[in-house]
Amino acid sequence: MNMETHYTLAGIMGWPVRHSRSPVIHGHWIREHGLQGNYVMLPVQPTQLPDALRGLKALGFAGCNLTIPHKVAALALLDRVDPLAARIGAVNTLVVQDGQLVGYNTDAEGYTQSLREAQPAWRADAGPHAGPVTVLGAGGAARAVLAVLGEQGAPEIRVCNRSRDKAEALVAEFSAHYPGTRWLTLPWDQRDAALEGCAQLVNTTSLGMTGQDALDLRLDALPHKALVCDVIYTPLETPLLAAARLRPGGSHVTVNGLGMLLHQARAAFQHWFGLLPEITPALRRSVEATF
Repeated sequence: MNMETHYTLAGIMGWPVRHSRSPVIHGHWIREHGLQGNYVMLPVQPTQLPDALRGLKALGFAGCNLTIPHKVAALALLDRVDPLAARIGAVNTLVVQDGQLVGYNTDAEGYTQSLREAQPAWRADAGPHAGPVTVLGAGGAARAVLAVLGEQGAPEIRVCNRSRDKAEALVAEFSAHYPGTRWLTLPWDQRDAALEGCAQLVNTTSLGMTGQDALDLRLDALPHKALVCDVIYTPLETPLLAAARLRPGGSHVTVNGLGMLLHQARAAFQHWFGLLPEITPALRRSVEATF
């Protein structure tokens, strides 16, 4: 049997993609388990996405991750889509199965597990962390977060986005999937007031990312018991998380985007390589050394 039979090839497709830490994560697991394979960067412009996806099968890839701006656009180009990914309306993991391209969303699992790392007893529908949630943003990451909150029975979700039309379209879509939740949209200039009485705040925008403007948000109305989450992982502590940690009167429990990144990668790795790897201190050190 030749060597190619045992060689598994995967990657991360996006535009741009050079900022991604996914090659560090998957490369660590490939070496840790002594596997024959590689995980590579696949910079693909939006206009080239259809050709690039077709090329995965021709080049013998087991699949790939998708990042900005391809998570939503890829849906229409796949042979099959997992039901959860279809509800989310975005895919971040593609698998070549029997010659077909199948789409999954492991971001939702990544977000759930990142919350439970910070608060092991976290539930959206009961307990000390139940209550309204404010989500800033309406892109692909917001879709995964909203699906988690809807699946977990959050009583109220407030979506606030710089383009309110996009937020309203997202709420209309998700309220049909999760009618037991009260869904609201608020204009961007009311984002400070949207925090009143919240049990959780989640930033899914790029504001606060390295090279971007900081998120302009006052936390005065946010109860001190609220979880403050940011899906950004560059930097590990965004200005939002720093403000929440240092807030006068009591620090918030904060969750950065690294846990979500690691846990979504874990589920994707299992799809391609057939084993579920562990998130070890050594892996975290390897990723954190790149910042």
